[in-house]
Amino acid sequence: MLRYTLVRVLWLVPVLICVSFIMYALMDLAPGTIIDTMMTDEMTQEDIETLRVQFDLDKPMIYRYVKYMWGLVRGDLGTSYITKVSVWETYLSRFPNTLMLAFSGLVLGVLLAIPLGIYAAKHAGTILDNLTTAFSLIGISMPPFWVGLVLLIMFANKIRLFPAGYNGTLAGFVLPSITCGLAMASTTMRQTRSAMLEVMRQDYVRTARAKGVPERQVTAKHMLRNAWIPVITTIGMMLSHQLAGAAIIEAVYSWPGVGRLTIEAVSRRDVPLAAGCVILTTITYVIMLLLVDLTYALVDPRIKVSYAPARKKGRTAA
Repeated sequence: MLRYTLVRVLWLVPVLICVSFIMYALMDLAPGTIIDTMMTDEMTQEDIETLRVQFDLDKPMIYRYVKYMWGLVRGDLGTSYITKVSVWETYLSRFPNTLMLAFSGLVLGVLLAIPLGIYAAKHAGTILDNLTTAFSLIGISMPPFWVGLVLLIMFANKIRLFPAGYNGTLAGFVLPSITCGLAMASTTMRQTRSAMLEVMRQDYVRTARAKGVPERQVTAKHMLRNAWIPVITTIGMMLSHQLAGAAIIEAVYSWPGVGRLTIEAVSRRDVPLAAGCVILTTITYVIMLLLVDLTYALVDPRIKVSYAPARKKGRTAA
């Protein structure tokens, strides 16, 4: 398993190179530069040229990219053009907010999706199963920004139960968490139902019931335990998206997270900040997917054996 982990970590290097280069290329192709956000009526053409030289805009994009990557190799993510603050410090100031929002959505989504998915699978074909499936499909079909706007209109504008945006209180945390939780619950619920239906048809489930094992134990120990792999994959992917910065949800609720920070950096053409956010987000995403893969070994011992070297596999087989 250690060898597998090291290989996955080493693959992060070419991924970061590709992602950072694409980011720089797109920022260079997009209309406008950082100078457009700094220009005033009093500035002369000489002042503008001085700014172009200061930000290396008089040089090719590949020069700026190589210069940035050289600093990145030495552990320097650069400094924001706008705030003059280190990109690392800016990212760390926003990441806890994104982390809090992502895990709140995870808790709400899992607590809602797993029980409903199990119930729908065990009562397949009934009215309640159809209602649960319809709820899941509706949740998957609704874009998160639309759900966020509907919740804002209902609970912030009409009822005035919660604030319309982030205000640093617990009340301002409720609507963004519900929006993230619904997005995660819909996909996870459908995957849980599908995985449970597949496991329910296995012989070992019928054997356990024939032996008189209580139904609750059959569900938890024999069915759910063997259905965890696709469910964990779905939860891990959704959590990775949230940790990478739910930019749309954060924009709707004015949530001070990584996604909103990235949008602000791109709109202002703050290349170091935008590139740093994308690179750190990519690292977070890859690490989360690696943790999901390693979680498989904890859930299913057969996968743990497949990670083992050839010698250990032979001893296990013997």
